[in-house]
Amino acid sequence: MPPPPNAEVALVTGAGSGIGRASAIALAADGWTLVLAGRDEAKLARTTDEISTGGGRAMAVVCDVTDEDDVRRLFAAATTSLGRVDLLFNNAGIGAPAVPFEELTLSMWSSVIATNLTGAFLCTRQAFLVMKHQTPRGGRIINNGSLSAYVPRARSAPYTASKHAITGLTRSTSLDGRSHGIACGQIDIGNAGTEMTTRMSDGVLQADGSLRSEPTIDVRDVARAVTYMASLPLEANVQFMTVMATAMPYIGRG
Repeated sequence: MPPPPNAEVALVTGAGSGIGRASAIALAADGWTLVLAGRDEAKLARTTDEISTGGGRAMAVVCDVTDEDDVRRLFAAATTSLGRVDLLFNNAGIGAPAVPFEELTLSMWSSVIATNLTGAFLCTRQAFLVMKHQTPRGGRIINNGSLSAYVPRARSAPYTASKHAITGLTRSTSLDGRSHGIACGQIDIGNAGTEMTTRMSDGVLQADGSLRSEPTIDVRDVARAVTYMASLPLEANVQFMTVMATAMPYIGRG
């Protein structure tokens, strides 16, 4: 599936649902050719179909971002079919059960770190290998952070730790990519309306122990922010952007 002349190629992880799906659809509408990555083939197919219905171009690759060989195959498929990768959106992520700290198991911790942090590292490393050597050289990486990269929710230690680490990865990627024409930024999102946030209308545990319903925002507004970051020339970069529900209790959380 060769892209049209001068088409730019975007690779989105976790593209089968939520923020990844909405962002992929928005990028396709903006003229990008999409590589959709995720573990669920059926969900990826639905995203692909919606992009195609809208006149966009997309290919789906089943991939577990925690698997090094899977990530290598993902980028090999992208470059073999499309020739290059201009944008990587490291979006794939999971959370752990909201249990008291002492009830967290090592497997709960490890699964979150593997997906949210190690997966982003593996994809970033492959993106560097591609972006450094393609012509024209360079590209952009956008990491999906979180408000938890700054202020945690109660009972969210694995997720919060992973998102703090993503900020470190973003800064290191920005520095190490500078001489290769690779820009890296981070979007920190608060309460996008996805499958992961449907419970918020029923009440979310607050720092004072109370349960409080929290507002959410349309995931398409987050996607618009991602497409803006992606639209900039490589000479310009949004280093960090926060997009959140205006009335959520993030300001003053703690």
